[in-house]
Amino acid sequence: MLKWSIPVGRVFGIRLYLHWSLLATLALITALLAGSILPAAYPGRSIAEYWSVGALAAVVFVLSLAAHELAHSVVAVHDGVPVRRITLWLLGGMSELQSEPNDPRTELRITLAGPLTSLAIGIAALLLVVLLRDVADPVVTGSLAWLGIANVVLAVFNMLPGAPLDGGRVLHAVLWWRSGDRLAAAAGAARSGRVLGLILITLGGIQVLFTQNIGGLWLILLGWFLRNAANVELMNASMRHQLGDLEVGQIMTRTPTVVHADDDVRTFVADILPRLRHRTFPVVDRSDRPVGVLSLQDLTHAADRAGVIGGLARPLADEARIRPDARVETVISTAVLRPGMDLLAVVDASGRLVGIVTATDLRRVCERTSLGLPLERPPTDPE
Repeated sequence: MLKWSIPVGRVFGIRLYLHWSLLATLALITALLAGSILPAAYPGRSIAEYWSVGALAAVVFVLSLAAHELAHSVVAVHDGVPVRRITLWLLGGMSELQSEPNDPRTELRITLAGPLTSLAIGIAALLLVVLLRDVADPVVTGSLAWLGIANVVLAVFNMLPGAPLDGGRVLHAVLWWRSGDRLAAAAGAARSGRVLGLILITLGGIQVLFTQNIGGLWLILLGWFLRNAANVELMNASMRHQLGDLEVGQIMTRTPTVVHADDDVRTFVADILPRLRHRTFPVVDRSDRPVGVLSLQDLTHAADRAGVIGGLARPLADEARIRPDARVETVISTAVLRPGMDLLAVVDASGRLVGIVTATDLRRVCERTSLGLPLERPPTDPE
């Protein structure tokens, strides 16, 4: 999840988050419509009318982005793929799946749901323009026409064949179906995404340099994002190939040092912490079920150290609880390198803590496997 995203509720049971950069999207669309498109097409109206209609159209466009991502997620849940959240941000939206589809056909269904929804919204908006053109205010129908065209363009653009766009997922599903090799398909889709990103950067640069159109900066930004995201996906594909079927239980720290939620903070700092060498601790209840995470930084920033550990600990995210038989490559791609996630709690079937995995553990195992070195024996914290 992008840092500084805020939860705004659930839709069909799926958590929806908004990133602060979405404000820039709303501002840009509003300024584009109110400052140039609407005044040029329908002169003579008040500035307030242009800006109010432009702002409303920007909000509706963001809602159409949410519908696009929600379509992905609803189909995923229907096909047995849990969805962690949807996040809307500057360049659109992201549906975060907790696991990958089990077969190419499922991936194809999940992927196509988004562009088809955007296409349907676009066509519906354009049909409304035709139906309302004789009865509605031309400024309103004009903004509605822009929404229709924008959604059609969104659907078409998303189908370009390069990861992480929907077209890249379609390419991945096709390559996976043809070869039977998921990792090779992921690498192929990622390489296509790198090329696509470079093409967009080049086209944007040409537009800025030769036509003096600053709209080319948007293409450059998109291309830069696509190329970087494709590089990450290519790196992940390579890492998954190296890790193979390695499970979390083979690399976790067993019987780690824990802190109980009802322990007194001052007693912990004065009597227990001096004997420990760690910077981060899993916080458990009296049944040894993990409920939070406590770091030295949390203690340092605490204005008042009175009370119990549970009052200072940060809640443990759902995705930070994993099973020992989870594959390391899946954990790396879906549950780590997230803001504020200091460690992963490994739990048994009853939810009790049996080990932890940190970002350092994951980096170490990746480095050793890439060098062809054997895995180290999983460490055990001293009591």
